[in-house]
Amino acid sequence: MVTTGYNQLLPEFSGLLQVPPRSLSLVQAFDGTPEEQAGSIVAVRFSLVVPTYNESRNIERIVALLSQQLDAVLPHNYEIIVVDDDSPDGTWQLAQALMPSYPCLRVMRRQQERGLSTAVIRGWQVARGELLGVIDGDLQHPPEVLQQLLLAIAQGADLAVASRNADGGGVSTWSAMRRFLSRGAQLLGLVLLPGVVSRVSDPMSGYFLVRRCAIAGRSLHPLGYKILLEVLGRGEIDQIAEVGYVFQEREAGESKVTWKQYRDYIHHLVRLRVSLGRLGRISQRFNFLLGRFVRFAFVGLSGLVVNMGLLYLLHGTLGLGLTRSAIVAGELAIINNFLWNDRWTFGDLSQRQQARHQVIRRFAKFNLICLMGLILNILILNVLFNGLHLNAYLANFLAIVAVTLWNFWINLKLSWRVTQVK
Repeated sequence: MVTTGYNQLLPEFSGLLQVPPRSLSLVQAFDGTPEEQAGSIVAVRFSLVVPTYNESRNIERIVALLSQQLDAVLPHNYEIIVVDDDSPDGTWQLAQALMPSYPCLRVMRRQQERGLSTAVIRGWQVARGELLGVIDGDLQHPPEVLQQLLLAIAQGADLAVASRNADGGGVSTWSAMRRFLSRGAQLLGLVLLPGVVSRVSDPMSGYFLVRRCAIAGRSLHPLGYKILLEVLGRGEIDQIAEVGYVFQEREAGESKVTWKQYRDYIHHLVRLRVSLGRLGRISQRFNFLLGRFVRFAFVGLSGLVVNMGLLYLLHGTLGLGLTRSAIVAGELAIINNFLWNDRWTFGDLSQRQQARHQVIRRFAKFNLICLMGLILNILILNVLFNGLHLNAYLANFLAIVAVTLWNFWINLKLSWRVTQVK
């Protein structure tokens, strides 16, 4: 067997979750060198992730039942990915021992990460399927519902959810308190995040299938164990189908539902509400502008070097007048700044308008705006130098700082505004 890092398998999908990779290993269901393995990886129709922790008493049965269901509808065209959080009871070792009998089984052992939601994401990151799914490893989710979920996807759904609240669904022997907490959590979700939670009857379901294209490239930030909230909130989900199922009681092992899960659920709802609401959009916009401004400032710093150097050469060495020297130095600094900004600061925008006349138009706008800033610069420079009698170079520096924000904002709105793009 060969152990390999998950990022080597699907690098184009590694941005799905913005969490740095930690120590984990993936045991492949075939032998060979890493290079030979890379050549052996082929796409499959369906990838089902089974997150586990201390499920040694259930792992063999769940793998057998899932394989039986999927062999009937997708023979040799699926994979089951067990993602184990380094269970003390050796769940991952038992799962690995099953691989010779189940060629579609893959096993990932995570050694420094914990949590059901992140386990699902890690499994999806190495998945090869066009469809992605998740099911608990404790047999509380009936495997026979898988075929109905796959049928719903085949009929056009982007997301197929196994629901306890849909027709034919329910719970087996839940206590009144657990029913109350479950319904209360759903009601709280409807209050805090109605646009997301109201789309399904069972937003707390941990048993669903989703098309890869609906979440590929999306940054998922799961918290706790309700990954469906992230998929609904951040994915590009159009059509949703629900299949009713009866939640089964655990036959072996211990339940992992604690008050911490309910606390994380509330935290998750609040975080999604903030990030998906107006405040989140403002924050994203601010961070977007801040990144551009930092690059713009670095370019401006290079222009400052050009400007100050030429000012010293023309005024300090050649003895030209301060105003004329500042104008020449400023114009050459503008040309320097345009070239860098067009390639770096606003490179993503300029790439969409690469025709010669479009570049010339951008430069003309940039030059005009910066010349207006230069006029302001000269006015401030003369006030500071002639009026307040500051050092010429200090006065020039302060004047440049004063017009930097002006130049950035107006250029963003005018010079690199994307227009006339097919």
